[in-house]
Amino acid sequence: MKTYLLMLALLPLSALAQTPDPSPVPVVARGDSFAPANPALPTIFIVGDSTAAVHNEAREEGVAAAQGWGVYFAPYFDLTKVNVVNAAKGGRSSRTYMTEGLWAKVLEQVRPHDVVLVQLGQNDVFAINDATRARGTIPGVSDESQEIDNMLTHQHETVHTFGWYLRKYVADAKAKGAVVVVMSLTPRDKWEGGHMERGAPDYEKWSREVAKQEHVDFVDISDIMAKEYEKLGQAKTAALYHQKEPVHVNTVGAALNAEWTVAGLKGLADAPVTAYLSAKGAAVPAAK
Repeated sequence: MKTYLLMLALLPLSALAQTPDPSPVPVVARGDSFAPANPALPTIFIVGDSTAAVHNEAREEGVAAAQGWGVYFAPYFDLTKVNVVNAAKGGRSSRTYMTEGLWAKVLEQVRPHDVVLVQLGQNDVFAINDATRARGTIPGVSDESQEIDNMLTHQHETVHTFGWYLRKYVADAKAKGAVVVVMSLTPRDKWEGGHMERGAPDYEKWSREVAKQEHVDFVDISDIMAKEYEKLGQAKTAALYHQKEPVHVNTVGAALNAEWTVAGLKGLADAPVTAYLSAKGAAVPAAK
């Protein structure tokens, strides 16, 4: 708790006004079925990686531990009107979230008028073929592909571009009658000239391009969050990141990232989640 209070002391009053106390963090049993709590209601699905996923070890490590923004997302919605399913899983790229069957499990649950948030690409920069993770994708949005004998799975595989996988997520969800929102990546704690890096710039560009091609909403989370962190400044922002590396935020940062994600969704012209907001969600100003 002392660590949490120290972090809060570094934040301006405007940021503190709606920041929930993220301590203690509950252990969430995901089970990878991704089944909504109430099948009679529409569902908002989060499809992503560790930047949104539950980090169960945070309960033992305290508020300074890494945590995903999806943990703090549900309270912004009225759960008598909508389910919120955090289907994000750490370490997955746009390719391996699909090849490991996670996307198929989400699709089993998707119904018409559900909302599917897709935020992938953080892990696509790694090797296409190696004996440890084999999760990379071909850069870009073309239909280029590469045939490999996967050193990790020992299976033959056709590897595609990041854009190809992203288009597949969009097409599959739209075929189920869902509303799809493509989101850029959460930003890394990297700065130059007083400005924070906007995620991985190429992936922001490619995500935006695919969303435009497929006529679905796009939220530039990278830019929205980076602007908020720039208001705090580099030193205060550093206190919100997990101390071991610049990709994952701690629990306080995750709580803020959840709020800023809601702000981004509310800023869409059609704002597909607006009808489901709780009082907490309605109080969040829309991103401009």
